[in-house]
Amino acid sequence: MSGIDRDITPDPRPSLSDRHLPNTPQVQRLLRREGRAHVFNDRETLERVTQAIITGGEQTGVGDEDDDYERYGLYFSEPIGYIIKADGSQIPLYYGEIKVVKTTGEYHAIPRISPRRTS
Repeated sequence: MSGIDRDITPDPRPSLSDRHLPNTPQVQRLLRREGRAHVFNDRETLERVTQAIITGGEQTGVGDEDDDYERYGLYFSEPIGYIIKADGSQIPLYYGEIKVVKTTGEYHAIPRISPRRTS
């Protein structure tokens, strides 16, 4: 079965999606702290990827007691985002993931290189 077959709602904290959009203060902070950030091409891409995962994504894992998330993802044929590094270089990303909080059903989307495997 594909898609997310349970009730989910977007996480109400705008900072979670803003940390994955280019030119936001959250991305600048990640670049300073970690030297890189995973960002979508733009908000429209984030929304398109989110809908595609909700309707056709595959579950890639359900976390254990140390990880409170269910993860769903999908590969795309065109880049959906990129890793931006502090030096300005970029690496294209073709995989999108939705992390769903197991207890609340709140979710947010992240562009990635590949699925993060959990138990």
